[in-house]
Amino acid sequence: MGKVVTREVLQRECERLRREGKRIVFTNGCFDILHAGHVKYLARARSMGDVLVIGLNSDESVRGIKGALRPINPENERAEVLAALAS
Repeated sequence: MGKVVTREVLQRECERLRREGKRIVFTNGCFDILHAGHVKYLARARSMGDVLVIGLNSDESVRGIKGALRPINPENERAEVLAALAS
C-alpha cells in the first residue's frame, strides 16, 4: 500500500490487514507545521499496533479549526511530509 491513499484503497487494505490479524491504529490531525510533539505523538501511536493509519484534515477543515489564515502548508504538502516520516 502506498503512503498516501484514497479512502477506498485504505478500506480494502484495512480489510486485508484485519484478515491477517494485524492491529490497526488510527489517528488524525491537521499536522500543519509538523513539530517534535507531532513526531512523538505519532511514534507513540505507532507503538500501539502493527500498522498506523493517519487521517489528515483537509485545508477546509483546518481553516474551520484554526482560523482563516491556516493552514500554512496545503493539504498535499502536509501529506507528503507525513508520508516521509514512514520512510
